[in-house]
Amino acid sequence: MKVSIIGAGIMFTRHLTVDILTIDGLDEGTFALVDIDPRRLELARKLVEMLIAKMGKNWKVIASTDRREVIADSDFVINQIEVSGLQTVRWDYEIPLKYGVKQCIGDTLGPGGLFKTLRTLPPWIEIVRDIEELAPNTTILNYTNPMSAVILATTRVTDLPVVGLCHSVQGTSRLLADMLGVPYEELKWECAGINHMAWFTKLEHKGRDMYPILRERAKDPEFLSRDPVRLDAMLYLGAFVTESSGHFSEYIPYYRKRQELIDKHCGSGYNGETGFYANNWPTWRADNDREIERLVSGEKELTLDRSYEYAAVIIEAMVKDQPAVIYGNVKNTGLIENLPQDGVVEVACMINRNGINPCYFGRLPEQLAALNRSNMAFFELAVEAVLQKDRDMAMRALMVDPLTAAVCSLSEIKAMFDELYEAQKDYIAELH
Repeated sequence: MKVSIIGAGIMFTRHLTVDILTIDGLDEGTFALVDIDPRRLELARKLVEMLIAKMGKNWKVIASTDRREVIADSDFVINQIEVSGLQTVRWDYEIPLKYGVKQCIGDTLGPGGLFKTLRTLPPWIEIVRDIEELAPNTTILNYTNPMSAVILATTRVTDLPVVGLCHSVQGTSRLLADMLGVPYEELKWECAGINHMAWFTKLEHKGRDMYPILRERAKDPEFLSRDPVRLDAMLYLGAFVTESSGHFSEYIPYYRKRQELIDKHCGSGYNGETGFYANNWPTWRADNDREIERLVSGEKELTLDRSYEYAAVIIEAMVKDQPAVIYGNVKNTGLIENLPQDGVVEVACMINRNGINPCYFGRLPEQLAALNRSNMAFFELAVEAVLQKDRDMAMRALMVDPLTAAVCSLSEIKAMFDELYEAQKDYIAELH
């Protein structure tokens, strides 16, 4: 068993490693760690070795800043790269702000999401080519955002099996159980859509529809403040969405196009605070590095709690042929009928020895599908812009972005795009 982790120098590596090491019977194997930062890579190597020792497993660790040295014959490749994030996060936020586009996160759609796509996809495609050559029997597990763009691009350049993994379905389903005051194990639900905008089309407890209860509770201002955009949108759209109020407020045109709407509907932090990601990401990165240093030095105790991320679930199900269900981002091959075919959707997937088997969902309620399609149009243009090296197509992705289009004219969008492109030209592949 060999698991490669690309972009290993983040705390997320600890969670994934613990999850994999807790798989019963999977007592030996190799972790291949890759990161372009030698210092962060060395810390990751030491941390993973400590985890292996603490859990008494026979896994070994190899590490390199050159992925080609270590990824050969991987059974699974986990992608969690970030490209030039520290250098570009201010531009992603501050330049659009001049044009009235007020982002909370800005890593999936909008100006920030577009330029993250332009930065991320070219190096990722190079990584995929190396994986094809050196590990042709691998399964790719992607955690890097923008999720839909990364998976869409991957399906366009390779036939290797790939699934995009997020924690929004697991996290939101648990949140809904808490909001409704029912045990999580007793909540019955169905969910489908796209990453960060999948919809809970069914919420039941012991045969009772729980949506009337949730809608009634959402009318209480105090309850509404727990997740203001998602709960408000549910009242009008008929379903609760999988991603936070801050993320979701950027994917639709209703909540961030005027300051009075932001003041009314958006809260602090992930509930929709303007500039939340840009203002905090450098600090979070530094805190992440310090946390790893404290764990490696022994200053902080190394715990072994298993997370509810899907990577280890997939590995265990495939290796041990113990079928499991996860929610993954995959190519739409008729899975959701009223979303674009060959786009990327988030649906239930059965995992077994045969790999990742996406499950047919059917049709979403049309109002929900329509909002998904608006986002998918953005991803289609952004990804094809990278694949075709087409600057105009990249600009037009921003023109169809729901939030940007709600705030700016076409001429303003072009000016914003040109300014962002000029600022970031050293960090993105050249477009013609």
